[in-house]
Amino acid sequence: MRSPLLNLPRERIPNLAIQYLTDTQGNPNAVITAIAIWKQIFPENLNSVEMLTESIEDYCLNRAMDEALETPLLSQAEALKFLEEDSDKG
Repeated sequence: MRSPLLNLPRERIPNLAIQYLTDTQGNPNAVITAIAIWKQIFPENLNSVEMLTESIEDYCLNRAMDEALETPLLSQAEALKFLEEDSDKG
């Protein structure tokens, strides 16, 4: 299964302390990231595309869970209202 993160345009990927190197036309052609992030996404025992996909998904899920801990909780009524508004948009 392909990671949903791999399908996102670069500008929609959350800020993960990543810098992009570009060519003279401004097209991105390389990425710089912190070693700590690199090791989380690309563990030493990585030996298949499936393991890479799983590693990226794990990293993103862990980030989402960390961010969720800092987000105020909604009441049931607030959550239902939010979901209704969101479904009306799409």
